[in-house]
Amino acid sequence: MSGDPDRTYVESTIIMTTVRMVVPFVFTFGLYVMFHGAESAGGGFQGGVIVASAVLLLAFAFGIEPTRIWLEGPLSRIAIALGGATFALIGLGAVVGGGAFLEYEAYGLGTDGVKYGIELVELGIGAIVSGVLVSLFFSLARGDFVVAGEAVESEADGEGGERA
Repeated sequence: MSGDPDRTYVESTIIMTTVRMVVPFVFTFGLYVMFHGAESAGGGFQGGVIVASAVLLLAFAFGIEPTRIWLEGPLSRIAIALGGATFALIGLGAVVGGGAFLEYEAYGLGTDGVKYGIELVELGIGAIVSGVLVSLFFSLARGDFVVAGEAVESEADGEGGERA
């Protein structure tokens, strides 16, 4: 550990070891909640939040920047896009089959088709939610957002400077 007072990350063997042991179970539980939404309480949103929390645990234990570098690239965008595409394709497939949007009976697969259709939609929603939450977390940690009052002031200063 360095004596730098601006350092926000402190390595802790206990936290890192605990997170290594807990994250696989948290991730698995998130997937369980996503798939279990077809039969009881739970579903894509709740499961997506749990999966995103597993990523946030990794970021808090191993540092936000190393985790961002590890996950950097199109992973979050791909999760969001695939989740949206899954939702849309399942819904539009029912329309093509002669039913309404997300009317699973239109697939003609009986109760099993309804169950699997719901599970696929829940998985898609979970991918969207987890991708958005992880992206928002990293954007906030990086400071990509401007405070609303500061944005208004800087715009007013910019316009005032152009007029004078």
